[in-house]
Amino acid sequence: MSRFPAATDTVTPRQPRGQERVITGNRQTSWAFADAFVAEDEALRWARDRAREAGLRSVAPSTGAALRLLAASVDAKAVAEIGTGTGVSGLYLLQGMRADGVLTTVDPEPDHQQFARQAFRASGFASNRARFIPGRALDVLPRLADAGYDLVFCDGDRLESLECLAESLRLLRTGGLVVFEGVFANGRTVDSGPQPTEVIRLRELLRAVRESPELVSSLLPVGDGLLCAVKR
Repeated sequence: MSRFPAATDTVTPRQPRGQERVITGNRQTSWAFADAFVAEDEALRWARDRAREAGLRSVAPSTGAALRLLAASVDAKAVAEIGTGTGVSGLYLLQGMRADGVLTTVDPEPDHQQFARQAFRASGFASNRARFIPGRALDVLPRLADAGYDLVFCDGDRLESLECLAESLRLLRTGGLVVFEGVFANGRTVDSGPQPTEVIRLRELLRAVRESPELVSSLLPVGDGLLCAVKR
């Protein structure tokens, strides 16, 4: 039988709102274990190597696994990705999508998209499973269909985060997911010291998502932070 604490019981005090818990060695070990838990195939490893050579940052394995899970959870048939890179995140999204799903992926660097094409092909995905659009996100997204997507994944220019949020909400169907990667900014988002404009934009994004009555949100502590929200 459950019971509520009596007045004489000792209760651990709540963490004050807005105050961050200390990141212990055990937590760091747990995060490392979450990454190691994910088994990546040859195509993913190849795409990671190409990203490293190009000086690009790829999503962590645990982040990729979360993306795969999220895509599967909404039975995603249409996904829009902002920031193709060399295809690491795209591979995870495709793995979670329906067999007839199409990934629309946008990136200003066509050369990077060519690597992603090769990675998708090497992983066994037919060419019609992905639509590659070169260009800046804010130039391309307005051309995509209203309410035509089950999931929008944003891993582009952090300075454009709020604009990408507005476009994502237009693109998503009711019950669809918008996901932003890298919202921790290597710990700078919660650092009290002076921060660059991109970190200030991320803080504004977090506040906008948390306070929006249109969204049900959660911040997942995988990789460099994964902000997820369902459109009501």
